[in-house]
Amino acid sequence: MNLLFLGTSAGVPTKTRNVSGIALRESKGKGWYLIDCGEGTQHQVLHTKLSFHSLKAIFITHVHGDHCYGLPGILASAGMGGRKAPLSIVAPAGIKAWLEATCEVTQLCLPFALEFIDSDELPSVEFESMAVTTFRLSHRAPSYAYGFTERKVDADLNIEKLTQKGIPRGPMWGQLKQGFDIEFAGEQLKSHDFLIFKNKPRKIVIAGDNDQPDLLRDACEGAQVLVHEATYTEEMAQKASDVGHSYAKLVAVFAESAQLPNLVLTHFSPRYQLHPLASPSIEEIRQEALRAYSGSLYLARDFSEYTLDKAGHFSEMAGE
Repeated sequence: MNLLFLGTSAGVPTKTRNVSGIALRESKGKGWYLIDCGEGTQHQVLHTKLSFHSLKAIFITHVHGDHCYGLPGILASAGMGGRKAPLSIVAPAGIKAWLEATCEVTQLCLPFALEFIDSDELPSVEFESMAVTTFRLSHRAPSYAYGFTERKVDADLNIEKLTQKGIPRGPMWGQLKQGFDIEFAGEQLKSHDFLIFKNKPRKIVIAGDNDQPDLLRDACEGAQVLVHEATYTEEMAQKASDVGHSYAKLVAVFAESAQLPNLVLTHFSPRYQLHPLASPSIEEIRQEALRAYSGSLYLARDFSEYTLDKAGHFSEMAGE
């Protein structure tokens, strides 16, 4: 599983950072998922090897513009590029109403179907190679985190457990081994309960805007990576009196308490500059987080890419 950051600025873009957008790439093939789609995201995609034909689904964390204003452009370009396959959009209900109004007013007729999934009502959704769970956060507008867990992992069937449950050898065994949940004797059975994993399934949690990281404790269970906003340092957050966003120390303290091995911070206020000698500098966010967190810390940059391998090791990839 790979993470490619398409935008890391909060609120508005800067000369070096676009607003929010993250591509989560599958471990095999060209399939990918887009988490948030701020204005200009499609232009960022043009600088990568990502294809709109391979886009499996779009997830929007909340309705604020720096996380969704790029949606109409992405969809229009995908249609003009010849996409025909249906596309799922997992988002708060307001996104559906806004997109439908935009398509009507601008006469945008897409050559592919959109399947809207309301994140307000759906706790989880499954795709061919990914199971995604939804968690409510604390922000001025309803905001969500999405937990991405791979489904097709190297595992053997637990024959003893299958036999004890009375599940007959056949297609259901195959479905469970492929990571699909099944219904048997009126009971919903989870695939992972009947598998012996050679490696722990990879899991990445990507959070939207949020001022209470502790709300992610259940979401981060079993996760190797948390991606969370750190809009400010603690000092700047107090000056800004901003309700709804986190500062670096707040997120770092939570990540330490949750024993998360990897923490990626993003969504930095545009006032923070890249140069370490500038004031204020993003380096101040890094240093504040390091004082509270002993795991592997990363501060995302536009187009920085990270990989989570089968063994659960997370690292930044060298730029091409």
